[in-house]
Amino acid sequence: MGTLYIVATPIGNLKDITLRALEVLDKTEIIACEDTRRTGLLLSSIRHSGKPMAHPESENNKPTLLSYFEQNELKRIPQILNALHNGIDVALVSDAGTPTISDPGFKLVRECVKEGIKVESIPGPSSTITALVVSGLPTDKFLFLGFLPQKPGHRKKLLRNVLDSQKFVKSTVILFESPHKLITTLSEIKEIFGDIDIVIARELTKIHEEIRREKISKSIGHFQKTNPKGEFVILFHL
Repeated sequence: MGTLYIVATPIGNLKDITLRALEVLDKTEIIACEDTRRTGLLLSSIRHSGKPMAHPESENNKPTLLSYFEQNELKRIPQILNALHNGIDVALVSDAGTPTISDPGFKLVRECVKEGIKVESIPGPSSTITALVVSGLPTDKFLFLGFLPQKPGHRKKLLRNVLDSQKFVKSTVILFESPHKLITTLSEIKEIFGDIDIVIARELTKIHEEIRREKISKSIGHFQKTNPKGEFVILFHL
């Protein structure tokens, strides 16, 4: 029986790939990925970067890249399980960072566990942890919300529940947001939590990495004048 490897890949800087990740991506026959083109470019970049490969001859035996994303997840799971049952190792990667964290994958892991298939995590980059450790906020307890719900009413209800939960367990709150929703989300956080101190991490590990630590009102003002670009991690502690 094959093994399902959950492989973390760089969130920006290619030098952040681990030796174990290189070895697994080099030896597995199938790599399930969100975007086959993006993963193909990553593998090509690694091969031409001078990084050591476990099996140099695999340059001529490239793995099969299988698209695996939210819309086709249920269709792909039986195919991947079949490969694993037939002794083929499969690596699961996301577009960037650690798979299954605000990305598809946990359903596949759940099915593998049910069927007694070995699942092995190859740890590495994660924007959640990267942002937390540079934030300057308490790291002993944190609450990760991922992306907030799409509907305004559901978002505000969730944020109010988070506010109530802080009465019982004080923790650093972490969430993701896209550029076009950033100002709306910051405004809703300010509405519910007040003009709190906030940390915004943008484009982590990339050339234009930025960490802003300020009152949320100042962040809103800044991004009203400067068009938000990149990927954002928002953190705060009450």
